Formats: sequence, C-alpha cells, structure tokens
Amino acid sequence: MSASPPNDRWIVLKFGGTSVSRRHRWDTIGKLAKKRAEDNHARVLIVVSALSGVTNELTAIADGAADAASRVAALELRHREFLAELELDAEAVLGQRLAVLRSLVADPRATARTLDWQAEVLAQGELLSSTIGAAYLSAGGLDIGWCDARQWLEAMTIPNQSAWAQRLSVSCDPRGSEDWRARFCAQSNRMLITQGFIARHGDGGTAILGRGGSDTSAAYFGALLKAQRVEIWTDVPGMFSANPREVPDARLLTRLDYFEAQEIATTGAKVLHPRSIKPCRDAGVPMAILDTERPELPGTSIDGNALTVPGVKAISRRNGIVLVSMEGIGMWQQVGFLADVFARFKKHGLSVDLIGSSETNVTVSLDPSENLVSTDVLAALSSDLAEICRVKVIAPCAAITLVGRGMRSLLHKLSDVWATFGKERVHLISQSSNDLNLTFVIDEADADGLLPILHAELIDSGAMPVAETSVFGPRWRQIAGTVRARQTPWWRSQRARLIELAAAGTPAYVYHLPTVRARARALNAIGAIDRRYYAVKANTHPAILKALVEEGFGLECVSLGELRRIFEVLPDLSPTRVLFTPSFAPHPEYAQAFALGVTVTVDNLELLQQWPDMFQGRSVWLRVDLGRGDGHHAKVRTGGRDSKFGFPFERVDDFIAAASATDVRITGLHAHLGSGVDTAQHWKQVCDELGGIAERIGTVEVIDIGGGLPIPYTADDEPFDLEAWGAGLAEIKAAYPGFGLAIEPGRYLVAEAGVLLSHATQVVAKQGITRVGLDAGMHTLARPALYDAWHDVVNLSRLDLDADAPFDIVGPICESSDVLGRRRPLPASTAPGDVMLIADAGAYGYVMASHYNLRGLPKEEVLDV
Repeated sequence: MSASPPNDRWIVLKFGGTSVSRRHRWDTIGKLAKKRAEDNHARVLIVVSALSGVTNELTAIADGAADAASRVAALELRHREFLAELELDAEAVLGQRLAVLRSLVADPRATARTLDWQAEVLAQGELLSSTIGAAYLSAGGLDIGWCDARQWLEAMTIPNQSAWAQRLSVSCDPRGSEDWRARFCAQSNRMLITQGFIARHGDGGTAILGRGGSDTSAAYFGALLKAQRVEIWTDVPGMFSANPREVPDARLLTRLDYFEAQEIATTGAKVLHPRSIKPCRDAGVPMAILDTERPELPGTSIDGNALTVPGVKAISRRNGIVLVSMEGIGMWQQVGFLADVFARFKKHGLSVDLIGSSETNVTVSLDPSENLVSTDVLAALSSDLAEICRVKVIAPCAAITLVGRGMRSLLHKLSDVWATFGKERVHLISQSSNDLNLTFVIDEADADGLLPILHAELIDSGAMPVAETSVFGPRWRQIAGTVRARQTPWWRSQRARLIELAAAGTPAYVYHLPTVRARARALNAIGAIDRRYYAVKANTHPAILKALVEEGFGLECVSLGELRRIFEVLPDLSPTRVLFTPSFAPHPEYAQAFALGVTVTVDNLELLQQWPDMFQGRSVWLRVDLGRGDGHHAKVRTGGRDSKFGFPFERVDDFIAAASATDVRITGLHAHLGSGVDTAQHWKQVCDELGGIAERIGTVEVIDIGGGLPIPYTADDEPFDLEAWGAGLAEIKAAYPGFGLAIEPGRYLVAEAGVLLSHATQVVAKQGITRVGLDAGMHTLARPALYDAWHDVVNLSRLDLDADAPFDIVGPICESSDVLGRRRPLPASTAPGDVMLIADAGAYGYVMASHYNLRGLPKEEVLDV
C-alpha cells in the first residue's frame, strides 16, 4: 500500500450477509477496501453483517426454540466448514467465540429468556463473521485490525421506550466528540473491521439495533467519524424506480438526495433501511449503495448536493396494510376527538402510517413492518374504539406509493395513473405534507400485476423523467443481460442516399421495401397463423401493397376508398383475400363491398335490423368487444364501454338470433382491443375468449385476433417477442383445432420501414429551452400530437457527432401541439439547413397528413436496396 493516510480521513464500507458468506466475496471485499484506501488516501472501516441466514437461526434460539442446542451445533458446523473453505484454522480463529455461543444455550438466563441474554445471543452472528473476515483479510496481506462495535456505539435512553426496545431495538447518538474520534483513530491498523447490528447498553452489556441494524451501524460510524463516504455493499446494484422482481424495466436510480432516498426506503425499497439515512444526512456524509458482485456499476449515490429534478423517482408496493375506518356522526368539530382516537392506538402500541379524514370519518393505515398487527391486537383496538365511533377494519390491503419531488405539480401528468386506479377499489389516497409522495391504498388482491402497468404509464406521461441521466440509469433487464437487442436501423447504412433525396425537397417519407419484406417473413414463420392480412390504413403506398401481397398477405380495409385503392393497384387480387372492417361507415359502403365480393365484418345489431335486405343470405364476420381495451395510449384502445368498436360479448346471443332471422351466416369472429400491446399473453387470451364464443355460434370458421403488434420506438423498447407470441397462439389453437387463425397487423409490417426527412428551418433558444424548427410538423406526422407518440429524431447531416444537447423538435403549424419531440438529444451544433430524420414513421404517417394551414403534403419515395 501507499504511504499512511491522514489519521482522521475515513471511508466506511458495509457488507451484508450474502456479501460475507462466500470466499470470492471476501476476496472482493479485500480488493475494494484496498482500492478505497489507496484511491482516496484514507483509512477504511469495514462493517459486516452475520453470514446469510445466521441471524434467523439466532432469533429462533433467542425466542426459546426447543431445539436450541442442535441449532447451535448446526451453526458451529457451518462456520467451521466456511473456515475450511477459506483455508483457515477453525479452532485458532473461532474457538473462543464458538465456545461463547455454546455457553449461551446453557446460561441460567436462557430459561427466562431475559432481554440481556437475548441480545447476547443475537450479537454472535456479527461477532463470528467479523472475526472470520479479520483473519482472512489479514492472511491476504491487508493491514487490518478487529474492533468491537460495543466499545464505540452506545445505546441512547429514549423516554417512554419499552424495556424490549431499550435492549433489542436501540438507537445511538451519532454526534461524536473530538475525543471519541481521536480515540477511535488512535487504533493502529490502516483498516478496521467491526460489526453491524450491535452496540453497548447503558449497563455495559449488549444492545441490538433491530431491523436494518447493520446499515444503521455503518451510518452511525460514518457520522461519528465525519467520513468521506458510507458505502452500503449488497447483492443488488442500488435503489430502483420499482422493485425489479415485479418490474423488469425498473431503472437504477443513480443519484438521490437524502429526503427522496428516505421516502423510497420507507415506502418499500428493502435495499437500505430508512433508519440509516438520518445519521448521514445530519452529519452531511454522502452515502452509496453498491453491488458486491458488480462493483463496476454506478450504484445509487445519496447526498445533499444531488440536483433537484422534479418528477416521480420510484413506485413501490407494501402488502399486508391494515386500514381502520372510524366513523361517527358526532365527531365533526368535536374538540379532542382525534386525541381520543390516537390515545387508543398508543395504548395498544400501534403506530399510524397514513391518515385520511372527512366530516364524519377518519381512516388510518397500519403498516405491519412497523407494528405487531395481530388479530388479537386489532380486536382489542376495535373494542376500545367502539366506545367513541363505529369501526371497520379493512384487510389485507396494499399501499402503492409514488415518490418524487414536486408531486403536487405532477398531478396533471398522472391522468393514466388515476384512470388505472379508478378501475380498482381505492380505499384511501394520501398525499404527504412534504410533497414527496402520493399513496393509494387498494385491496391487496387488486394490486397483483399493477406495478408494471403504472411504471410504464409514469414513463409514457413524462411524470417519471427517465431521460434525466443525472438520476436515472440503466434498466434492470439491461443490467441482468436479458434485453433483446434491436437491429441496427436500415437508414444508417442508407445515409448518403437519404441526404440526396432530401436535397430534392422535404418533407419526404422514404420507405425501405427490404424491411417490409423482412417483417412479413417473420410473421409468415409463425406456424399457428393460417391467414395474414395487412391493415391498409397504416400505409397505402402502392409499392408496399404489392410487396405484401407478393409475400402472401391479404389486405384489410376500413373504407370504400381503401377498397378502391387496392383494386386499382392490384386489379388481379382475389376478393377472397380482402377484409372490409368499417366503423360507422355509410351503409352503401357495405353494399358496394358485398358487390366486390370481399369479406365484410359487422359490429352492431342495428345494421341487420335497419337494412335486412342488404344482408340477407350473406356470410359475415362479427367484431366482438371483449369488454376491455389495451394499447400504448388511451386513443388507440378499441375495446370496453368507452370504445365505439365492437359488439358487446355479453349480447352475442342477441346477434346470433338476429342473424338467424335475417338468414345471415357468421363465418368469422374478430376482436381488436388496441394497438402497441407489448404483452404476448394479450393475444393468447383474446384467442381463447374468441374460441369459446365461436363454439357457441357454431358456424364460425375463422378467428381473427386483430393486429396491434408493437415495434420498438424508443431506445429502451425491445423487439416484440414473436417466438413467445407464436408459442402462446399455438397452445390456444390446439384447444380450438376447428378454427382457422387470422391476424391483421399494420404498424408491425411498415412502421420501421419508413422515415420522414425534413430540413431544419430555425434553431431558437427561449427561457432555457432550445427548439429546432422543421419544415415538417403535425400536418406531416400527426402521431405525436394525436397520441403523444415517441419517434426518435436524429440529425442526419451530423450523424457522426455526439448527440450531446437536448432540443425540442417543432413544426411550422400555428398550434401549441405542433411538437414532434421534447428534449431529444442532438449535436449541439445543429443548425438551419441540416437534414433531420424522424424514425419509424412508416405507419400512420403520410396517410394522416393534411393541408392544414394550407401547407403542402409530403413527398413519398421508395428504396428497394
């Protein structure tokens, strides 16, 4: 090692149970400690937990387990085997400590399970692991010494604290004196290892810090030593925007201030105990959460200098919440009512978490992680409360909490979140007075599967500002290596040609036919599908229509104009390969569709009732509304009560009767619930439900599960998992072998094949926002204004330069919604005249373009190379 550092400069490293239970982890600890000492010219204090699982065994022994002796024997064997793995002499290293552990079982206090005895039992895990660590690291050549945390951390006496808490859930004073620091720093070794979880009781015996004790011990030491930094090393990379086990797309939170970190830890994140933050916050000591297995990751830094970034940083879920609803007509403006209520909670040792009130009701929540919420306790509490109000206990519930700065200013961005919760049974909504969290309490059963939906909605709405790289890091799936890679977009290799096309005039759509064919062939490879139709409304360019028909696709139209277009382009196309699926179209369009010989889809009973002669003797497909919608935006969800599409599935029998009376034969059953659905399970479920309805009808030959397959618009989106999708369809199709299976995608086939070329017209800075104006706008590409859709925007002229500055991308239309993208990274040197490319614009681009503001329509070009 380098020369000795100043005696009073410290870095505190804490390692949890999984980090100290394997030899290679101790090797990592040694390397990290050495590197921190040398890189920071500092001394290092290592704080360790017991080996994983040991504290649970010691807790059972302290609780009076009948087989305490055998449990101790198993613990002794485990530690001896670990020392053998470390190639250390077990007796020399741990002989005395193991003897102490054995003696505690025979201790006279064991029978009465006195609190001081329980504390000593619980302390043995950390004493054992720290002793092992000191021996192993010393054998590896580190200048490391062992110290007893009970000599340095002293439990405080807190008024009204129970005897149990005074011994087994203590707090320590983190305000160290200069004399304390001088004595601690006088220890000779450059590195020290000590125990988390334990402290000295006022009587000189052992005290326990309770839950999160090792994290809190490290924080106390960091505050007392005025350390440069406290690092919490664990088996996860840090705090995330949601629990990665529930939300694989959760983002690593790379930097937070103390208060946001405290809220996230308090409301569900288990990676750091909330008690550990305050000592460091009060002392101004930065903290970090890091991954022992992946030390190269940035982790989560927590300090007082983190940038204030408004927005939701995390969403969490706590289960087992108990709500106590108290209602009484006489409570309104009754002096002392709440005092009487909370006195009863105090009597039963219960700490209230959330509070909601009205004129006649007060509802509070109890968090089981902070309370002993047993049936007996609740019964006793209810009995006492019944003296002053009517009581209702609601359990089990789940508390779902959004955490972030400026929650009140974000409410307008949470419309999708409110709508999602509106579908559930919400018992209580609570907004914190510090404007850092918003909590919804719902039935626990309703919370299953909700977090991924809410997390995605927060990102889509902009309420969770994941583009802020000062806060948000990679997704969990990226860290875990489970991300399906996107293909390099075709336009990168066609840059020179695209710039040539732009020189001939913009705005211009350019379509790449090889990409269209590749997407078609990918769908053709899904063996479970019998019929494939292209949804023409996505893009009606003749070259695309011809290419897809050549690949074996039929065509799905929604208007007479589209029908005429396809037969103009493809006059030899068989009408049997064409679907007509209109919505509220003029009834003559149906008659002309029948005359053309195409397959007609209907979605209401009124058509048959008002124009029976037109339908008599015909075969039709029936579009069914399965009672729900899905998709990337509310405006593309085409199912449920608020949707104009589809015939209600619960009234199918009415349609069957009307069809029979009109001599109409139902040969196909169709459902399309929305677009951009990224869950393969969606279509499997649709297919299953349609199969059940088709069996009831009896004449159905084909089940059409619609389209809506997603494409990866953003850098974080992944290609749709066609393999999983196809496997799910094959599974359901096997259950309904009598029906053919049809799909009708649009976007999936053509979106990635198209780009929109434009020229930058102006670059203007205004009040901290720099905008790039284009000659394309919402009249050219309506999706951003209509659906809040994302399209990547790149500067094709400066593609080789770093995109290192954020710009808003706007058009020339006199509307506030004429914004094609916000805070898009472009080269800082972006200037008027540059060729700009808007990616993934092949679907719903030109077909939605207009002459608004009397501006011209864009050009269209095709590449077939």
